[in-house]
Amino acid sequence: MAASVLRAIEWDGTSWDDPSDDQLHDLLADMSLTWRFVVVQRLDLEPADQHYMQVYLNDDLSYQVEYREGGPDKHFYAHVPREHEVFAVEPVADVLVRWARGRPGWHEALAWAPWSPDEPVR
Repeated sequence: MAASVLRAIEWDGTSWDDPSDDQLHDLLADMSLTWRFVVVQRLDLEPADQHYMQVYLNDDLSYQVEYREGGPDKHFYAHVPREHEVFAVEPVADVLVRWARGRPGWHEALAWAPWSPDEPVR
């Protein structure tokens, strides 16, 4: 049996190994102001535990999306505003799935900035 490549972790610690694209979308769609984040780790990259994307739901229902590709100098974030009155996860899910599968286009889809521990959640 092959080793898992991805692990998705919900706010309560529930984890899913090698989730499908639909599962990743559903994990984000199920987020709420109580269950605010999902982390997806790439388990096939080194250094271990340093390749992930995290999605956080802000109070105004916008998203903060972070990705890390190694050490602290390779940690970035983007703010995805809430569009209209519709709570739509599709743009964020598309970026997450593309990143998780190594597909092109995810990096260009958002305006990434270097992340700092002092950076407030928007």
